[in-house]
Amino acid sequence: MSDEKSSTELTSGHPEKFTDPGMPEHRQRRADVEPAASKRAERQVAALFGISVIGTIGSMVAYFAIRPDGTTAGTRLSNLTLGLGIAFALLGIGLAAVHWAKAIMSDHEVVEERHEQRSPDDVREAAVQKLDDGIADSGIARRGVLKGAALSALALFPLTIAVPLVSSVGGDWNVSKFRHTRWEKGMRLATDPTGRPIRAADVTMGNVFHVIPDVSEEERESHEWITEKAKAVVLLVRMDPRDLKEAPDREGWSYDGIVAYSKICTHVGCPVALYEQQTHHLLCPCHQSTFDVADGAKVVFGPAHRPLPQLPIEIDDEGYLVAQSDFHEPVGPSYWERLK
Repeated sequence: MSDEKSSTELTSGHPEKFTDPGMPEHRQRRADVEPAASKRAERQVAALFGISVIGTIGSMVAYFAIRPDGTTAGTRLSNLTLGLGIAFALLGIGLAAVHWAKAIMSDHEVVEERHEQRSPDDVREAAVQKLDDGIADSGIARRGVLKGAALSALALFPLTIAVPLVSSVGGDWNVSKFRHTRWEKGMRLATDPTGRPIRAADVTMGNVFHVIPDVSEEERESHEWITEKAKAVVLLVRMDPRDLKEAPDREGWSYDGIVAYSKICTHVGCPVALYEQQTHHLLCPCHQSTFDVADGAKVVFGPAHRPLPQLPIEIDDEGYLVAQSDFHEPVGPSYWERLK
């Protein structure tokens, strides 16, 4: 029987048990055998923690000294400098921890046999002792420079998150302002970003215009304009008036097939700007919510729950498109005072 079994094993090529290959021979690192290399690695780790400290300080300087000034360039510069500071603060800590573990801490291979989930008391005491030995082996107790650098980096890094959060307390929490935009009766529709007023005659069949309120140049340069523009952006489309399905309460909100809807998706606020001329559908590129422009911008697909708010428009005496009023409902995604 045993001969048959051995023959089967040899034929199939699958032995019942594999030989334990054991642990490979341990290779000493330069830092383990050369005191100078160990000291150099310690200085490198300390320098990386120092980079983290500099990054934290830099992010604080950027947060307070380089504030958004209301312009696109100013906002971009503020975000860039703040982001770089936080990146160096985190990167320094991460690289220092990795280099410390690879170059300074013990790298001896250890094998532990599996055992019950609840270890005996003597084993638990031995585990605690190993942790103590590991701490001692890391050299943190006798490496004052490393300990100071690590503690400084770890202690200062939370400031990159805490300071912006704390400084925002007491800010503008008036959410009611999101119910209204800059649009008002008689305000002309202008192209974005040039600010050129739009004549109805300039909007040909199938044309799409990205629209902002026609405000003064002084207002466009103000700090508040970015917020106001973000709420008021509109997409203007012209189609065959026979294709329009206007609700009774919205009769007269369009002009000769020209309709204007908020560009802000009612799902999470992405810009809805992809227009399909044949289907009259507007597509949100973020989560594929789709709105039917010919039928009150109702949702025909995707996670959005509400139609896009429509801006009532007409023309003035000079043939320019103007707003009849502000939107009749809040623009943008849902918030806590809405059911949807």
